[in-house]
Amino acid sequence: MSIFRRDRGGPGRVSVQEAAVRTGHGNATGSGGDAVLLDVREPYEWQAGHAPQAVHLPLSALSALSAGAGLPAHLQARHLVVICRSGNRSRQAAELLAARGAQAVDVIGGMRDWAGAGLPVVDARGGNGTVA
Repeated sequence: MSIFRRDRGGPGRVSVQEAAVRTGHGNATGSGGDAVLLDVREPYEWQAGHAPQAVHLPLSALSALSAGAGLPAHLQARHLVVICRSGNRSRQAAELLAARGAQAVDVIGGMRDWAGAGLPVVDARGGNGTVA
């Protein structure tokens, strides 16, 4: 079963552990994931701490794209695992992306649960980050 299957027409939801595996954060080498971790938090939150190799696209910017513009080229035709601080904004973003035909799921518990599970968090300079 694909974690990207939609239930009842909406985007799926995954745990932080499932998100880590799909994005390559679930093993020691950081490789093997086939999905992009898309962080939709605001810039100050991203700078304080985010998952390594995640792509930053705030929900506010993503919402503005819905006026006819497409996703950035490096995100098109990719599986998207969407994360925010607690799961609320990522759910909205995943719904918006799914409405545009993207294969997107949101991460239950967001970066709070990500960090709580001991998964890597780095700041804007690559040092140890925190979840703001």
